Amino acid sequence: MDTTTAALTRDEVTRFHEQGFLGPYVACSPEEMDAFRQHIDAEVLTSPGPNPATPLHSRHLDHRPVHDLATLPEVLGRVRSLLGDDILLWSTFLFNKEPGGLEVPWHQDIDSWPLDPPVNLSLWLAVDEATAENSCVQIIPGSHRELLHHVPSRPGKAFPQEIDPALVDTTTAIDMELAPGEFFLFSEQLMHHSNKNTSDRRRLGLSARYTIPKVNIVDQDSSPLFPGHACVLVSGSDTMGNNRMTQPPA
Repeated sequence: MDTTTAALTRDEVTRFHEQGFLGPYVACSPEEMDAFRQHIDAEVLTSPGPNPATPLHSRHLDHRPVHDLATLPEVLGRVRSLLGDDILLWSTFLFNKEPGGLEVPWHQDIDSWPLDPPVNLSLWLAVDEATAENSCVQIIPGSHRELLHHVPSRPGKAFPQEIDPALVDTTTAIDMELAPGEFFLFSEQLMHHSNKNTSDRRRLGLSARYTIPKVNIVDQDSSPLFPGHACVLVSGSDTMGNNRMTQPPA
């Protein structure tokens, strides 16, 4: 797989470290995404997955089209520019927000992830069109520079933890509106959020999480992972052997 054509420029790498995110970029055309969407709707959302707690988690482990979305050259080329040649895909999640879907409160992912050291790069790829109307992700540029205190979420939120509302300043928040097949990349500490879906349209997106072989996933059999969890090597080699590994689905 040739990922060199999607390599980031030096200016883009600098901007990522300053802002905590990059994008939107195009991973595939809306027409190409149609085929992926049809498979996800018919085969993935309707079946149990590797994680017994939710069919939305880590479907790249049992459905090749989900794995292929997370490893498109337009994605991996940019991931390599930020993490290097050796990359593990350690988690994916299909964020399916139907009409009426609850607000996701402001949070930083690394607050709940078992990574040591906490090195991660996240992808958010639009399967459906994501707009402000149907609850696209909102981010606060530059908010990745400080890990903020999280508290139990207020009632009516989709997540159990949120950043202490007294610490959240949304003055510079922006909507990450995406056409099907577009994506953005972001840091494990970037503050992000999405409103309740008050539209009549679903908003489905694929989140993928990448790390490097030296990172130890502290307990691969515990929440937010699941018994038997394993990583997939998607670029380079793993000479560390820190984590349980598996092959992508056939």
